[in-house]
Amino acid sequence: MNRETMLIEPAELLNKLGNDNLRLFDATFTDAAYRQGHIPGAAYFDHGRFSDPDSPYECTVLPLDRLIEQIGQSGISSDSEVVVYACGMLPYAARAWWVLRYAGHESVRVLNGGLSAWQAAGGPVEQQIRVYAPAIFNGTPRPELFAGKDEVLAALEDKEQAVINVLPLESYQAAHIAESTWLGCLELMQGMESFLSSDQIAARLRDTARYKRLITYCGGGIAAALNAMAHAMVGQENVAVYDGSLDEWTAEGLPLTGAGDWQIWKRR
Repeated sequence: MNRETMLIEPAELLNKLGNDNLRLFDATFTDAAYRQGHIPGAAYFDHGRFSDPDSPYECTVLPLDRLIEQIGQSGISSDSEVVVYACGMLPYAARAWWVLRYAGHESVRVLNGGLSAWQAAGGPVEQQIRVYAPAIFNGTPRPELFAGKDEVLAALEDKEQAVINVLPLESYQAAHIAESTWLGCLELMQGMESFLSSDQIAARLRDTARYKRLITYCGGGIAAALNAMAHAMVGQENVAVYDGSLDEWTAEGLPLTGAGDWQIWKRR
């Protein structure tokens, strides 16, 4: 994988708009922004529909058989060219990308810069609600893209693996998985909507290149997907997202360093 196979810039998407095989999704976490205005033809990627309703933790990915069915119900076939984006929050688009790749989709990209970059490039918006007709999706899943708590525990004992907290430094300093390191997702973005250049990302991720496997985590598996994408973008492809992240880790009383309130966004 590389930047060109993972991201699409607005100018290229402008030339693809209207293609029959294009499946375009707004993956903003709630549909309020989608209803206010979205790229013409885009459907809404409802993260809840791709998350396990039986899990006690928000956004835990569906079991693979149900996920594959849901992808098809969303109008995505194995041959579809998929583009996902978000309004103001790139990590939500990264999560959608990661879930689709996990299920085995081969052609999915994130619109770098999201809706803002699209409009800045002269792209139109609409408010019409769009829904794609169901399709048949048959992917070859990549189960290694998500890690569970047992794999995280094992990785913490392995010097050739790294477990990386991607939340703001203040959160990491309050509490984090014991023995995990830190590299915040904010360090890999311009604002909250675009990835840094490939050279900038490679410079920030230079120290993790020595590990054979990486596991990223956050609060609930959203922001961790952005870092995982960045690692893959610069050739560090043996990377997984810890899906339950701190929500699961703390609920199950697993080892932490620090006893502070890591959910700093709830204080504001």
